[in-house]
Amino acid sequence: MRTGRLEAFSDGVLAIIITIMVLELRTPSEPTLSALGDSLTGLLTYLLSFIYIGIYWSNHHHMFQLCQRINGAVLWANLNLLFWLSLYPFTTRWMDESDLARTPVVVYGINLLLAAIAYFVLQQSIIRAEGDDSLLKRAIGRDRKGKASPLIYLTGIALCYVDPLVGLVPFVVVAVIWLVPDRRLEGYIAEHGRVD
Repeated sequence: MRTGRLEAFSDGVLAIIITIMVLELRTPSEPTLSALGDSLTGLLTYLLSFIYIGIYWSNHHHMFQLCQRINGAVLWANLNLLFWLSLYPFTTRWMDESDLARTPVVVYGINLLLAAIAYFVLQQSIIRAEGDDSLLKRAIGRDRKGKASPLIYLTGIALCYVDPLVGLVPFVVVAVIWLVPDRRLEGYIAEHGRVD
């Protein structure tokens, strides 16, 4: 199977997720800068989640540039990823509305962790579908960032029990690590070209 429909569907779902998140932002009660300060937590949690969705969109795009064929397992693995990403608006808003209380921040961290695991499962499904000649497998190599991210999320989840704000720090660290598109995939695409 070709990847075009899967990519288009994924792009549409990610666009809807971002739209839902921005629509859930609360506007200030008054037209003043001090009232805007009351919305600061919501803006910052939205920014973090927006960055995460952007990271997944960018890396998903690069991953499928190297994908030669997909099968049913890849389709379901992709849906699994989209499911966990579709919960970002809910967990983001809960964090905001609770003023970063422990349980909502822990649930947000679990959501981040499960999305990372789902991305890994999707990656492995593509590699299995392509077999030994998988360009993706060659391009990702050891995937140190991909393996380190879940450990950092677990650290953040654990730190939430010390202080939810401290627990958010590892979540921000992972976003910073992944903010730049995956150079392994970009380099491989530049060297070998996009698979069509």
